[in-house]
Amino acid sequence: MSSIVETLLANVKAKNPNEPEFHQAVQEFTESVEVVLERHPEYREARILDRLVEPERVVMFRVPWQDDQGRIQINRGFRIEMNSAIGPYKGGLRFHPSVNLGILKFLAFEQVFKNSLTTLPMGGGKGGSDFDPKGKSDNEVMRFCQSFMTELSRHIGPDTDVPAGDIGVGGREIGFLFGQYKRLKNEFTGVLTGKGLNWGGSLVRPEATGYGAVYFAEEMLRTKKKTIEGMKVAISGFGNVAWGAALKVTQIGGKVVTLSGPDGFIYDENGVKGERIEYMLKLRASNRDVVEPYAREFNVPFYAGMRPWGTPVDVAMPCATQNELDEADARALVKNGCTCVVEGANMPTTLAGYKVFRDAGILYAPGKASNAGGVATSGLEMSQNSMRLSWGTEEVDRRLHEIMKRIHDNCMQTAERFGTPGNYVNGANIAGFLKVADAMLDQGLV
Repeated sequence: MSSIVETLLANVKAKNPNEPEFHQAVQEFTESVEVVLERHPEYREARILDRLVEPERVVMFRVPWQDDQGRIQINRGFRIEMNSAIGPYKGGLRFHPSVNLGILKFLAFEQVFKNSLTTLPMGGGKGGSDFDPKGKSDNEVMRFCQSFMTELSRHIGPDTDVPAGDIGVGGREIGFLFGQYKRLKNEFTGVLTGKGLNWGGSLVRPEATGYGAVYFAEEMLRTKKKTIEGMKVAISGFGNVAWGAALKVTQIGGKVVTLSGPDGFIYDENGVKGERIEYMLKLRASNRDVVEPYAREFNVPFYAGMRPWGTPVDVAMPCATQNELDEADARALVKNGCTCVVEGANMPTTLAGYKVFRDAGILYAPGKASNAGGVATSGLEMSQNSMRLSWGTEEVDRRLHEIMKRIHDNCMQTAERFGTPGNYVNGANIAGFLKVADAMLDQGLV
């Protein structure tokens, strides 16, 4: 590690104490782009890295709302507008008790380069609240969303910052947020993505992150003259990403054998398919955040308090949350013959876990590349809104597939160009960095 990178990391940790996820994201990224700084002194002289790790704007605000018993509740809201060099800020809103400034900064930082890789004109941002929609009534969620948007509306717009959904923010929440924005601004604009299909949303958007991750996996396997067809796939989570991934893996002939939640994981040797995939939607809609009912419904094993990474599979797709796959999990996957790991969530693998996969020489895709299908389809939703039209399922899916293939090829070519052929982490980080860095140079000291 060069002195430039060491100094940068030391400064990030000093300026952003108690934000381990942000530190982790910056470290993984800077270790990749170190070689770029050696070849291109113009980036060092302009201090591009130092500028990239500082958000352009951080908004933090209180969100008062009234519960169904008439009591006043207070939550904290955030919006991190990280970088707008290549377009309006774009990134989801997360409603979850774990939300804090450090987690949102890591997500916004990753989003900058993920959006860059899509080739669409979108900058990076992220936001949310420590509000927990689980167990709340529709009216409570509506009142919270209206209060949250009352403040957030001052800082977003179709050409400024376009939020979307994330953990805890689905169609219901997007609807309430959009309705309040429309009321406040007196305009019907594409300021949020993930909207309902009958009021500006895009087909395929709910499934897009999972679909895109599987398309990326297919491209990776193709480099080894393999395909997902006939392979066993372990998926974690059971939300939109896992649902989309399970659908697409099944469509192309693979077999999804695991799903997981905070309570543990299920193992279905017959494969999660057909009505079993649809049952995932029922589980998610219950707001109970558990997968054990799946085991009872279909008479399959349930492993309480455990993660699925000890299961012998060919492909692993962590689709739940950050740092859900650690060094021990990585070693178990390698030992059991896993040959491909594709991240569906944002930074679900720890740094130590990634190094196990790297040293074992197995195919490994970082989330900023492999889960970019979600934000790519959000970009397509923005395009449809701007043109006042709606594309069909096949058209959106075709465009998504093309985008994921371009991202894969860009990662491969960039990794080879900078001396690490086959390293998707380096390829994704460097390719994402170059586009943003060049745009920042072009635009001067901003």
